[in-house]
Amino acid sequence: MAALLPLVEYLQKKKFPKVLAVIIPYFGVVILLFLLIIPLVPFVVTQIQQLIYGLPKFINRATDIVGFANQQQIELYVKSELNDLSKNVLSVTGQVFGGFFSVLTTFIVSFYLLMYHEVFEKFVSRLFAPELRPSVIATIDRVNDKLGSWLRGELMLMTFIGSLTWIVLTLMHIPYALPLAVLAGLLEIIPTIGPIISAVPAVIVGLSISPTLAFAAVIGYILIQAIENNFLVPIIMQNAVGLNPIIVILAIVIGSKLMGIAGALLAIPFVSFLLVVFQNIEVIRPENHSSTKHT
Repeated sequence: MAALLPLVEYLQKKKFPKVLAVIIPYFGVVILLFLLIIPLVPFVVTQIQQLIYGLPKFINRATDIVGFANQQQIELYVKSELNDLSKNVLSVTGQVFGGFFSVLTTFIVSFYLLMYHEVFEKFVSRLFAPELRPSVIATIDRVNDKLGSWLRGELMLMTFIGSLTWIVLTLMHIPYALPLAVLAGLLEIIPTIGPIISAVPAVIVGLSISPTLAFAAVIGYILIQAIENNFLVPIIMQNAVGLNPIIVILAIVIGSKLMGIAGALLAIPFVSFLLVVFQNIEVIRPENHSSTKHT
């Protein structure tokens, strides 16, 4: 809702009816996602399956080249995990459908929040004293700006990093460049830690071929992160988040401990939300407090 709100408000200023101002960008995004993602899903899923089932072989080759790990134990562990996954097909299927309905519910709730944004703001503001209501509405607007900027920036960064990773891995002739790039793009939403995690499978695949290719993969991911940190983040994100890197890492660690993957994903927007709220809390000065009547 926060990400699409500026476009909805722009269309309203251009005299579009409220319903059209919401429907045009909302369903425009949905249609764009379907046109871009749905045609690629079968190919990406096939590549991911091949990568998962070929992972024991890649780890075997990598450990054989390095020679510091017990190959049989690693292979047995990976195969047991894959067997457990295949045995729990019903559970995995249920989780997939549950995730689908969660996404669908999010889209529906977001649509109604866009439709009744002003009503929602007024409702929340009425929970406060009349003299505080303008400040409450202003705070909600700042929260929406912060969260909307964060999400739009993250989506752009995910697209850039995923595309750049795919180009680099393809030029290096590393197998399964597309699923590895998709993983890098998805994990980009977790700052600092996500890019490190996404590099591990690519390095393992590269090491299964040769140490030189693994080293090249490491250099490639370092260069991609250097481009992101020095060029993409300042241009795209600007002051969208504005959090200290230490705060970011602590927030992700705490969020992941409390809520797992969902907590890690929600940590940064939640901390940004709290930051805006605390910055906008009005502190009553002593002289003002003494002049007001006690109720």
